[in-house]
Amino acid sequence: MENEPAKHPPMNSFLFMSIAALVGVIGGFGAVAFRFLIAFLHNLFFLGQFSITYEANVHTPPGPWGFFVIFVPLVGAPGASFLFSKFAPEADRNCVPEFMNAIGYNRGIIRPVVGVVKSLASAISIGSGGSVGAEGPLMEIGSSFGSTLGQYIRMPTWQRITLVAAGAGAGLAATFNTPIGGVFFAMEIILHEVSVRTVVPVAISTALATYIGQIFFGVHPAFLIPKLQIPFSLLLNPLLIGSYLGVGIVTGISSAIYIHSIYFSEKIFEAKMPGNYYLRHMTGMFMVGVVMYLSITSLGHYYIEGVGYAGIEDVLTGKLTQFYLLLLLFVLKLLVTSLTLGSGASGGIFSPAFFLGAMAGGSCGVVLNALFPSLPVSPSVLALAGMAGMVSGSTGAVITALVMVFEMTLDYHTVFPLTLTIATSNGIRTILSRHTIYGLNLSRHRHFKPITTRIDFGHLKQAKSNMESSPAILPGSMSIDHFAKLVSLRKEGPSFIVEDDKKSILGFISGKDAQKALDAPSGMTLSDFAEKKFITVSEDSPVFEIISDMRAERVATAIVFSKGKPLTGSNVVGIITREQIANLIEESAEYYEE
Repeated sequence: MENEPAKHPPMNSFLFMSIAALVGVIGGFGAVAFRFLIAFLHNLFFLGQFSITYEANVHTPPGPWGFFVIFVPLVGAPGASFLFSKFAPEADRNCVPEFMNAIGYNRGIIRPVVGVVKSLASAISIGSGGSVGAEGPLMEIGSSFGSTLGQYIRMPTWQRITLVAAGAGAGLAATFNTPIGGVFFAMEIILHEVSVRTVVPVAISTALATYIGQIFFGVHPAFLIPKLQIPFSLLLNPLLIGSYLGVGIVTGISSAIYIHSIYFSEKIFEAKMPGNYYLRHMTGMFMVGVVMYLSITSLGHYYIEGVGYAGIEDVLTGKLTQFYLLLLLFVLKLLVTSLTLGSGASGGIFSPAFFLGAMAGGSCGVVLNALFPSLPVSPSVLALAGMAGMVSGSTGAVITALVMVFEMTLDYHTVFPLTLTIATSNGIRTILSRHTIYGLNLSRHRHFKPITTRIDFGHLKQAKSNMESSPAILPGSMSIDHFAKLVSLRKEGPSFIVEDDKKSILGFISGKDAQKALDAPSGMTLSDFAEKKFITVSEDSPVFEIISDMRAERVATAIVFSKGKPLTGSNVVGIITREQIANLIEESAEYYEE
């Protein structure tokens, strides 16, 4: 245990909540600054103008470059590549797995520069037309700041991880104006523990980040969504229910394709251009530019560049209802997103998922209207369901998807049909792809994300139910030769407690260590031979507290005493070692076996 970090006492609750609030404020202002930066770069790259006025939900008009707009993504690629290779070569291009990995494998520690570098690189990618979302880098800004505070201010690991989750939730909430969705995302994807002490700080952070975003950008949701009142009587129509299940099936399949297309593209680029990140990324972004140019010349709008909000808006408001066009845009967006992320860009995956889901759901609505003209459903409504289904299927954040779309519509009637779509989509994706888009990223680096947040019932057990009972009591004055004779006839037996003349505990000898007495030098006594590093606990102490105390004291054994009795050898009722703890973990696995 020598390499374990020192344990810090928990920070005062009020102070900790105040720091979480600060993370939310920084996350909110970070979102404002990031969106202005994207606006500036987007106007510069596409229109040749110095301006921070940019409405992502409105299509970008043709710029002065004509054919040469093909090279706009290519021009932005070297800047993003330089930032990564020079300042954060170890950083993962996909934002969310970065802090998931930090939580699971580095105690929530993220280098401060990583958040800054990824934010700037993502702004360049989005501003120059790369098909990624703004929410990823915004989550990175918040989580990186939370981690930095958690490193410079002394606090236990769980509080630092909570600040990372608070920052990530704040970034997502500020992007889509969905504070509750940000909380649930942190709970489903990031937090290692779901409790009052972790969720409340996250809620404070997401609320403040959302409020700051609303000051600058208004209180309206990310997308202008028409009123979607669905009378309950219509929801009883089997065909209508079937339509939402159908969208769930389509988006479940699409989610699996989306997940694997990105990493398939990444493998292709790595195989064809190994070791040359600049060339790889520039090639991918040039191909994005070609698709972008074909889109505006053939379809009238860029559609698939950047975050893609304008295309989503067209579907939701009923401006885009041609089946072939919806299907074509789905394919093109899937292609450019795979090229963008696969070639090495950094950014979020929520926005592309929303776009793909809107196109997939809208396509289903058009087909259903053609087959069943009397069916009371519109492509816009199913596009909304498709957005929820696509996010649920690709990320595994089921409740997040439902809550976010509900926050966007504020229409309670959508909850039941969207639940059908989301559950179906996630189930279908699970069948086709074991990993989510985040889990596959981590697994490729041999790091794994827990598929559930579980209660470890074993940790709730008391010492008396998990100890080696009734160890033998021996005097410290006993010679090692005498002790060796006692153990010579057995391979391994129970542990021993060693006490002095006053019956106080000197130490212990485990069953395995007892065998070492056979080779111990003559003349030693048990007081010399016994291990003296241990803690003492009551028989009713919870195992979790025992593990925590053992870690804090950096010992491997706890001696268990009868409750309320003096700490003497005669009152020792058992010993807990790492072996007993390992056995407990093994037994606890029974609750979660498939």
